[in-house]
Amino acid sequence: MAKKDPTDLSVEEKLKALYQLQMTLSAIDEKRALRGELPLEVQDLEDEIAGLNTRLEKIQNEIKDFQAAVTMKKGEIIDAQASVDRYQAQLNEVKNNREYDVLNKEIEYQTLEIELCEKKIKEAVTRIEERTKDLEHAQELKKDRQAALKEKKSELNEIMQETREEEEKLKEKAAELELKIEPRLLNSFKRIRKNARNGLGIVYVQRDACGGCFNKIPPQRQLDIKMHKKIIVCEYCGRIMIDPELAGVKLVSSTEEKPKRKRAIRKTTPAPVAPEVVEEPTVVVEEPQVVEEKPVVEEKVAEKKASAKKETAKKETAKKETTKKTAEKKPAAKKTTAKKA
Repeated sequence: MAKKDPTDLSVEEKLKALYQLQMTLSAIDEKRALRGELPLEVQDLEDEIAGLNTRLEKIQNEIKDFQAAVTMKKGEIIDAQASVDRYQAQLNEVKNNREYDVLNKEIEYQTLEIELCEKKIKEAVTRIEERTKDLEHAQELKKDRQAALKEKKSELNEIMQETREEEEKLKEKAAELELKIEPRLLNSFKRIRKNARNGLGIVYVQRDACGGCFNKIPPQRQLDIKMHKKIIVCEYCGRIMIDPELAGVKLVSSTEEKPKRKRAIRKTTPAPVAPEVVEEPTVVVEEPQVVEEKPVVEEKVAEKKASAKKETAKKETAKKETTKKTAEKKPAAKKTTAKKA
């Protein structure tokens, strides 16, 4: 039987093939997730060891340069010492003061050169000691990293051996499914899957929402997805949408998942019925109730009386003040009339 061309497949067949490819790729991702961060750790250790190798080479080259400088300065010291000896021998054959001064200056210059070379040799020796310590430390660190790399690689190989066969079978199945899908659709599916956080390029509808981003899908769009007339993409995350029935997923309805809770009715147990007892008529003697007078009324009356007394006292004081003022004014008026007369 001749194979169908991927472009001749119906939308329903394309969606089925895409969903099967998604399931196989998700299974491969799960197998890779079992490895955890071991591949990254192995890669980091390998990079670190390569960096340590370059560092060791650099330190060794620096030590060689310092050693060469020491040997060169030692040769310069030998030459300067020979010239000093020669100048000192010439001092005995000097004929005038001018030649004597010139030879002394040359001897001083050569002695200064010897001292400078010795100083540089000491500095180079200290630098060589420091760099040798750095070299030893780097070598120890390299040994530790190599031991850790060996352990991590052994762990990774054990995990790879367990999942290698299954992963290869899944890869073969994914390659077969890719041949059934149209190249343009396959490229867009791979692009969506690459951008998705969880690696899902095609999802089914769950509880009237997208199975990837969980945003609400309108009813009309859900109906279009169930019709299988065209490939529909989520408006929010861009994933391809598929009907759960076509994907072969049985969804449990929300009513079955969350049954309605019945209102709890508290059962009241009837009180035990006591046997009938014939009550004898009792005579109740009512005692006369003494009605206590309220002290609130008396307090109000007393307050009113006190306020009335205060008002009368104020009026009396005011009258007394006015009479005093009139009495003082009368003799003053009599004096003014007498003066006029």
